[in-house]
Amino acid sequence: MSNPDQHPEATVCAASPDGGTELQLIEPREVPLGGLRAMTVRRTLPQRARSFIGGWCFVDHYGPDDVSVTGGMDVPAHPHIGLQTASWLFAGEIEHRDSAGFHAMVRPGELNLMTAGRGISHSERSTPGTRVLHGVQLWIALPRHAADTAPTFAHYEPPLLHGPGWVGQVFLGALLGAQSPVETHSPLLGAELQLSPGAVLDLDVDPSFEHGVLVDHGDVTLAVPAAGVPADVPAGTEADPAPLALAPDQLGFAPTGAAALRLTAGPGGARLMLLGGEPLGEQLIMWWNFVGRSHEEIVQARADWQARVAFAGVGDPSGDEAAAPAPAAPPVTADPDRFRLPEHEPAPPLPAPAAPIARLVPRTQ
Repeated sequence: MSNPDQHPEATVCAASPDGGTELQLIEPREVPLGGLRAMTVRRTLPQRARSFIGGWCFVDHYGPDDVSVTGGMDVPAHPHIGLQTASWLFAGEIEHRDSAGFHAMVRPGELNLMTAGRGISHSERSTPGTRVLHGVQLWIALPRHAADTAPTFAHYEPPLLHGPGWVGQVFLGALLGAQSPVETHSPLLGAELQLSPGAVLDLDVDPSFEHGVLVDHGDVTLAVPAAGVPADVPAGTEADPAPLALAPDQLGFAPTGAAALRLTAGPGGARLMLLGGEPLGEQLIMWWNFVGRSHEEIVQARADWQARVAFAGVGDPSGDEAAAPAPAAPPVTADPDRFRLPEHEPAPPLPAPAAPIARLVPRTQ
């Protein structure tokens, strides 16, 4: 999914100051994807209060949307660098094409993981037969050692796991005795969990991980139980302090140090996404669809993409590359081969927004 903002601000992604052992509630903000009939997503990462959960740096939740009203998803070819995109659906179907030659369908309960690395372009469109579109779009920042890796793509259909009052799928990392075979470049966890009304699920998790719980529907209480405390001990006692109540679209954050998480569903049951990972420990810049480590890297990626867009006969949105000069020297030569276009595209590629005027500088939050 592309960031539709034609005047994007740089988001500095950095480890947040030490938040102790407290759970944190992150509220969503609505972001329209553009156009007269357009989907609106609820974005919980990145935020001023938090940039990362492990390597997860971008969390969009959308739907359920009636595509006859919103027009569904129709995102022409656009570029990415320095990240992986993880697409996960609850309803509907999306067609994916990318410049590395991969063509796949995104369907409910199936992971599509695209690695941009040095550079890739892709398009995403809901299929004609889709009536309702509902899912999450997630980005994973690549660590420095993998930022320039070759672009690639993986598809995985994780098996359904069952237990008392819950059903789950683990699409990245390990949980509930299941291990995803999909390669990641930093230690990560990604899973969908469905809880029956009133169900309590205790999860053994890696204490070196940060964790996030995004609620799709229903109400969930997130707690970090003390070691050895049984599930029937009421939340809020000394043994199970400060639980966090989560409503739909809210994201609950648990810092490192927790060896277990306790999820308790409300009377209507719940569905949620559990995300986790080791803290990335890096300062990054996210601008438009790019994740990089310097102003020059972002400006170079934009120039390389615009060279491809110009070759396709699409004008620059700023009207003049010199209209918004960057403080640093502009790239001497753009690399038109860095970003190719997916085959059989029915529409021109998306031009990049105007080049950033202010110098993009990572800083500590």
